[in-house]
Amino acid sequence: MIWFITGTSRGLGRALAIAALEAGDQVVASARTPSQDLVARFGDRVLPLEVDVTRTDQVDKAVSAAVERFGRLDVVVNNAGYASFGPIETMGDFRAQFETNFWGYYNVTMAALPILKEQGSGTIVQVSAIGGRVGAGPGLGAYSTSKFAIDGFTRTLAAETKPLGIRTMVVEPGPFETEFGSTMRRNDIPPEYDSTVGARARLISDPNSTSPGSDPKWGADVIVRIVKSENLPSHLPLGPLAVQMAVDFERRRLNEAIEWSEVGGSAVH
Repeated sequence: MIWFITGTSRGLGRALAIAALEAGDQVVASARTPSQDLVARFGDRVLPLEVDVTRTDQVDKAVSAAVERFGRLDVVVNNAGYASFGPIETMGDFRAQFETNFWGYYNVTMAALPILKEQGSGTIVQVSAIGGRVGAGPGLGAYSTSKFAIDGFTRTLAAETKPLGIRTMVVEPGPFETEFGSTMRRNDIPPEYDSTVGARARLISDPNSTSPGSDPKWGADVIVRIVKSENLPSHLPLGPLAVQMAVDFERRRLNEAIEWSEVGGSAVH
């Protein structure tokens, strides 16, 4: 298989590139600052490329280079992204997060889609977050909103491209042992948000307040195994906490829909 993966400099993206290479596949490992150490380990089966996913010229060039090197694309993984923390009201880079977290995914998908269509096959994996299903709570409004947008985009994309032989999957990771929290940008928190966003910030900063996250290698191995299988879920909550959060959320949403069905479904004449 030929993989095109964004955001491979660290975290789940890097673990996924390694997992695919260890499975014997070939990988285009893209990042704003690509790592060259994978070449020393895996040789010409890996092609590291410098790509800013918000730049369509760089994305198009990278996809062309991938096909020129390996001849095709089998799996496209959108993983590059970042988060800022703070109230929605004072989130100065709300739009910038969308440029990377949503439009970056869009740019890569649009660049790869003609190739997958011509092949009549391929898999698109969108790495979202469990917060893109259940909401991320106070402080992560922009990040969560961008992940909800990915979900809506991918649902429609799946409906349009399934007859063309293209598969799609949204991965919804919970907490993982990565640098995500330490690299998160922080915005000012006005006093009126101290009991909500401020409390969440203190919780995140307290090393004793949260359980250890899942191992990125484990998560990457799961993704590789599922992509190589015949049955692909439309959505994959990844990690024990993510699974529990998804199940609890869907139960609450179903119960609410049933509770209000008579009111919401009553016809007005």
